[in-house]
Amino acid sequence: MNKKIVSGLAIAAAATLALGVVATSPASAAAKKSVTLAFQGPLTGGDAQLGQDQIPGAIYAIALYNAKNPAVKVELVKADSQCDGTVAANIAPGVAANKAIIGVIGTSCSGEARNSFPAYKAAGLTMIAPSASAVSLTNPKAPDRGFPIFHRVVAHDGFQAPALARYAAKGVTAPKFYVIDDMTTYGGPLAKGTLPTAKKLGTVVGTDSVPKGTADYTSVASKVKASGANVVIYGGYTTDAAKLFKALRDGGYTGILASGDGTNTSDFPGLAGKAAEGVRLTAADVPFDSILSKAQLADFTKITGVKVPGLYSTTAYNATNIFLDCITKGALTRSAIQLCVTNGSWTGAGGETIKFDRYGDIIGGAPVGGYLVKNGVIVYDSVA
Repeated sequence: MNKKIVSGLAIAAAATLALGVVATSPASAAAKKSVTLAFQGPLTGGDAQLGQDQIPGAIYAIALYNAKNPAVKVELVKADSQCDGTVAANIAPGVAANKAIIGVIGTSCSGEARNSFPAYKAAGLTMIAPSASAVSLTNPKAPDRGFPIFHRVVAHDGFQAPALARYAAKGVTAPKFYVIDDMTTYGGPLAKGTLPTAKKLGTVVGTDSVPKGTADYTSVASKVKASGANVVIYGGYTTDAAKLFKALRDGGYTGILASGDGTNTSDFPGLAGKAAEGVRLTAADVPFDSILSKAQLADFTKITGVKVPGLYSTTAYNATNIFLDCITKGALTRSAIQLCVTNGSWTGAGGETIKFDRYGDIIGGAPVGGYLVKNGVIVYDSVA
């Protein structure tokens, strides 16, 4: 695996970015121009860790860029949409109305993306998402597609769903699957997308849909145990996955527990406690700290205050660098940014080629990694 960031940005000396309600780049009296990027994702609320794991990648990329003293400085503002479509629909018009913002690094969640599209399409504001993975967002036949302003540097769930089924069943003799989803734009299609592969690998003994935010999962746990399942797959986010998996273990279920990238956040082991141990997770991401050299990781920590980069720091870094490259090439308006992002080609942090198809997906997709919870920590295992 490539141990150095393959990008046009040299590692800078110490640089800082203030994190508050608004995160901005260091001011420079000599700067001729300044433009702004927005990071949109959950920064507060029950799913906050998803966004908190990602934004350091954006902060790091912008700090390195600004440390080179370019003629055009870049600032970063936060748009906290809480992984909630309703919140996103309320804040997106404000982001769109800020004429200084020429691009959105986001969103983190698929429901946020879908409900942000109307405002951003009307404003011609380009999005590059680090982790919004629902297939419909780039499906040309879907009514909630983001064309022409939406792009993502993560493989969609058409890649992740079968990989999740395979990884969940790895090493299991005669797998019997019970598949549960949280009825969200992300979780529902991801869970249902595992079913064809699950049926090829074994049998599906049950399915269930339980709304996100459900307080008590004991009845679901009872149904799982009664079904005789030895593999449970959950499509949803961290907070609910932790509650579900606790209920399953407390109810006597001893089989495999697995979930996708919505659960693969650094706070999951703490929220799930003992129930997290051995949980199998997937994500179309390579850990940032496995790509960075020791010197780069030290700079990352100095700049962001984060010792171990979280999931999708890499993709947030890649998304931000695409915008920064376009800015370097003179794309300083929303229309110029859209043209650049739509037609350009870049090398990602791990050496991969990033070029978008007509509807915003990476041409050729991206590998999906398998992760395990070991001793209370999520560790990268292998390609799923």
